[in-house]
Amino acid sequence: MNHQTDFLIIGSGIAGLSLALKLAPLGSVAVITKKKAPEGATSLAQGGIACVWGPDDSFDLHIADTLRAGDGLCHSETVELVVRSAPERIKELMAWGVEFSRDPQDPQKLDLGLEGGHSRRRILHVEDHTGREIERVLLERTRERPSITLYENFLAVDLITLGKIGRASSGDRVIGAYVMDWFSGEIGVWQAKVVILATGGAGKVYLYTSNPDTATGDGIALAVRAGAKAANLEFVQFHPTCLYHPKAKNFLISEALRGEGAVLLDPDGRPFMHRYDPERRELAPRDVVARAMDAELKRTGAEHLYLDISHKDPDFVKSRFPYIYQTCLRYGVDITQEPIPVVPAAHYMCGGVWTDLFGQTTIPGLFAVGECAFTGLHGANRLASNSLLEALVFAHQAYLKIRENWSECKNWPWVSAPPWDPGGAVDMEEKVLISHNWDALRRLMWNYVGLVRSLDRLHLAQKRLHFIAQEIEDHYWRYILTPEFVELRNLCQVARLIVASALRRKESRGTHYLKDFPFKRKEFEADTLVGREVLLDVHP
Repeated sequence: MNHQTDFLIIGSGIAGLSLALKLAPLGSVAVITKKKAPEGATSLAQGGIACVWGPDDSFDLHIADTLRAGDGLCHSETVELVVRSAPERIKELMAWGVEFSRDPQDPQKLDLGLEGGHSRRRILHVEDHTGREIERVLLERTRERPSITLYENFLAVDLITLGKIGRASSGDRVIGAYVMDWFSGEIGVWQAKVVILATGGAGKVYLYTSNPDTATGDGIALAVRAGAKAANLEFVQFHPTCLYHPKAKNFLISEALRGEGAVLLDPDGRPFMHRYDPERRELAPRDVVARAMDAELKRTGAEHLYLDISHKDPDFVKSRFPYIYQTCLRYGVDITQEPIPVVPAAHYMCGGVWTDLFGQTTIPGLFAVGECAFTGLHGANRLASNSLLEALVFAHQAYLKIRENWSECKNWPWVSAPPWDPGGAVDMEEKVLISHNWDALRRLMWNYVGLVRSLDRLHLAQKRLHFIAQEIEDHYWRYILTPEFVELRNLCQVARLIVASALRRKESRGTHYLKDFPFKRKEFEADTLVGREVLLDVHP
């Protein structure tokens, strides 16, 4: 099961698909995705895309809001690039067929939502299921292009570089990946002139997350194992409001509800945000709101808090948030009549694989776009609805650089890579070896490396993760790989990178709150870079 393609894109969300559409005229494009194409985080994005659009808004205001949320760590040149590129990328989406919601008072205008941290209404949305509609349209356009082939249920196991196969005498570069058929387990060599990681985030490293099951940090782990650098992985954004219900899995309650006036309540039905951020209250940045909720949960001992929008007109709520209304109603909660039970949950990786302004990693031929990448846009905390925008802009940036270098890249000779060698591995008869470590790892990260951290807990997490990693590595070489085991290994490696990064940042900033150092420190106004040296103390 070997393949050759000009461009190999790993991931089928907004970043991967929009880049595939741009690369299609240059050559053959293979997009692999480990489940069905729409099952990534893009489809779950409810709020929308931030973009300067209204007459009262400006690039300078959007830039200032982004920098403020990023708490001193945003790369100013990245912020400028993304914010100023937004209108053009939005028009491109609309040309592909995305129809954003219109202002009910003036259908000639787009409806602009307000979210936490924004000083103006600038969130373009499709009702409350923006990501789902964008994914649908991009998949339609992708399937129309004969030079793009979409492979569902294929999982990247490892990147192949010239160095890995002993052919880097004239310099290293990526030449493809080992890819597993999810159902047969067969692992083939997929060769490409350019490889792009668009794998999304790593929310499943935590017990409670808004992320889909696919968010196992694959791109970050693949890149770091291959020798790339990652940056700022200590900054994990926790979304304040996920639906709390025993049968609801990973259902996010959009920040847009708070933008439209929803109020957070304690277990006794009393507002509390005025005690934590008197000026911004519910519209404070996510890290502020999430930590306030964490403090209230600890203070009261409650299992959840409430988000109340029942004071708004029921017809408005149903028309503005139809997906959230219908979903909550399915779980027995009528949001027009009663408050919604909510808890914070791991939501977004502000760090990722280090890239330049064109999505290039530290490995030649390897690009990273979307949530798996670190571009410097988000700093220590992502501003709401900047994520889909970043994915669009950096997919375009990557396209520009690939197109610029394509006349050289396409003439690179194909270098044959050895087939996947399972050695003497045998079938794993007891899947409990996977499920136990999967659960232990995620609970450990939630309890020790969550919203509020301490040096003691981080050191304990580091030690325990080392033992889990050692067991996983032993199993990796003894047993024939399964998709679940590949994901577990990736999750564990990303968890170790997060902890190592958190231990290096001895301050509190953005989403990283360290009890031992509760204030910002000037000497830490820099990115935290980590690489495979963090993982090298574990051997088969």
